[in-house]
Amino acid sequence: MTGSTTLAPLLEQFFTKRLMQQRQASPHTISSYRDTFRLFLTFADQRLHTPPSRLKLEAVDAPLIVAFLDHVEKDRGLSVRSRNLRLTAIHSFFRYAAFEAPAHAAQIQRVLAIPTKRFTRNLVHFLSRSEVEALLAAPDRRSWFGRRDHAFLLVAVQTGLRLSEMTGLTREDVTLGTGAHVHVIGKGRKERCTPLAKPTVAVLKAWLHEPPRGDGQVLFPNARGTRLSADGVHYLMVRHCAAAATVCPSLKQKRVTVHVLRHTMALDLLQAGVDRSVIALWLGHESVETTQIYLEASLAMKEQALAKTTPLNGRLARYRPGDQLLRFLNGL
Repeated sequence: MTGSTTLAPLLEQFFTKRLMQQRQASPHTISSYRDTFRLFLTFADQRLHTPPSRLKLEAVDAPLIVAFLDHVEKDRGLSVRSRNLRLTAIHSFFRYAAFEAPAHAAQIQRVLAIPTKRFTRNLVHFLSRSEVEALLAAPDRRSWFGRRDHAFLLVAVQTGLRLSEMTGLTREDVTLGTGAHVHVIGKGRKERCTPLAKPTVAVLKAWLHEPPRGDGQVLFPNARGTRLSADGVHYLMVRHCAAAATVCPSLKQKRVTVHVLRHTMALDLLQAGVDRSVIALWLGHESVETTQIYLEASLAMKEQALAKTTPLNGRLARYRPGDQLLRFLNGL
């Protein structure tokens, strides 16, 4: 017979002790996990009629969690990928609970056995060289905002930094002398330096001579001098993409984000013959296998591979159905 364990103190310790102190998780990870448990506790309250502060750990079983995952996917319209991210947060908490509440080991193992849901992996989206050039030319560099946006877009597409890495850049993170580079602490608290090309260095030198706003620390600040928000970046991307589409109509069919610019840089490196391990280091990937998606996305490289093969001389033949049982199996 297992004892009764209140969920609230265990969950609070998970955030303060495990995530913040031991793992030193990024603010993005903490906010993602926080949102997951806010949704889950609201769902559990509606299902069990028990306030979150009085909820017992033994009530949070595998059937309840599966019902929650189905709810966020079907009723709230989350994608399968987002559903799996919610499950990742729950799994992380229960792995912590396994050490803190061993009396509930059997229940915890059943929760940890809940599998992620498989989904169709979409092709990576990226921009062509002409689309990138049109996008970089879109900001009106006669204004402060236009010069900021031009520098932001150029650094994003040349470095392949993530959105959070771009908005978190400070002036101290930029080195423009010999061995020009930007320094970031990215996903998973991994520290890396990304080199800067000469045209990017020239634009950043001019940008750093602009009168600073706020405390003068943020490299690409908003009007108040603080970090650009995700919504602020989305607004500037949509605005400049719409302007660029008047020159390059193919952009009308594309949703351009900072991550699309990241993919664009990765594909440029791949098509230039850069080794996958170097691209993984450049992008801050945990594993070289993550870079495999860019091989799958590059139609040009596939066409080059096809050109090296000898074409087969296929002949048109009339299909003749075989055995009735085989016809049944073929039709499944």
